[in-house]
Amino acid sequence: MSQQTASVPMTTIKERTATQSSRQSSRQVTGSSIGAMTFLVICTIYFLVPFFWLIVSATKSQGDLFNTFGFWFAPNFNLWSNLQQLFTYSDGLYLRWVLNSLLYAGVGSIAGTFFAAMAGYALAKYVFRGRNLVFSTILGAILIPATVLALPLYLMMSAWGMSNTIWSVLLPSLVSPFGVYLSRIYAASSVPDELLEAARIDGAGEFRTFTTVAMRLMVPALVTILLFQFVAIWNNYFLPLIMLSNENLFPITVGLETWNVTTGGANNFLYPLIITGALVSAIPLLIGCFLLQRFWRGGLGTGSVKG
Repeated sequence: MSQQTASVPMTTIKERTATQSSRQSSRQVTGSSIGAMTFLVICTIYFLVPFFWLIVSATKSQGDLFNTFGFWFAPNFNLWSNLQQLFTYSDGLYLRWVLNSLLYAGVGSIAGTFFAAMAGYALAKYVFRGRNLVFSTILGAILIPATVLALPLYLMMSAWGMSNTIWSVLLPSLVSPFGVYLSRIYAASSVPDELLEAARIDGAGEFRTFTTVAMRLMVPALVTILLFQFVAIWNNYFLPLIMLSNENLFPITVGLETWNVTTGGANNFLYPLIITGALVSAIPLLIGCFLLQRFWRGGLGTGSVKG
């Protein structure tokens, strides 16, 4: 009896000590979490405020755009009128710019991702002379700004007679040094050599092994490359500005800038159209992020369960 009664206070003390230590640790975690959450909230506000201003300004007429508070809506809601003028102005030229941007970004990102996946897979799974030199060269290409390459690319396209054509913008978009780098790193860590050997033993060729086995395991990396490529090509301004002189071939970025240059005097009515066009141009990027994020979530749990 005496041992049982003596053990009860000791158990209670241990429980209290464990409770106090857990409370202290939770307080420490809470303090660090508050700092991190504060930083994230500030960053979120920093990135969302311009987008909110864009949404508000797209609902205003030309007069309200300059005579009302910029961060709130005007009494007259003119978004639908602005959209109608945007897609009908100059015989629907903006719609053609949208289609051009979808062509450049869509084809460029898909084909560029496929080529980057093949190159990264080859660098990761094949041993050949000069492999490290090739990979080092690709890493060096990542450090070169795209604006530095614009003029040499223009001289090349002009010499080949492809300047002021769709190919002058599309062909340079097929190359992604960052995509090759990411594909190589991901393929080396996520594609088992044993699985590739099993596919070869079953009679699959090298290309079929890559497309049916390796690419399925590389989906999270490929989605990341695809989205990065799409955003980079969609927002590209300097390369199409140099390559193209025909406004029917302009992407959205160059087209809206030409409208912005011509504003003034009788063309002040273009300001609401430019802002509305910028808002519309952000919609495909948002849709792409929402549609592709499920592949990231799926890729995070790919290796969490062993068969």
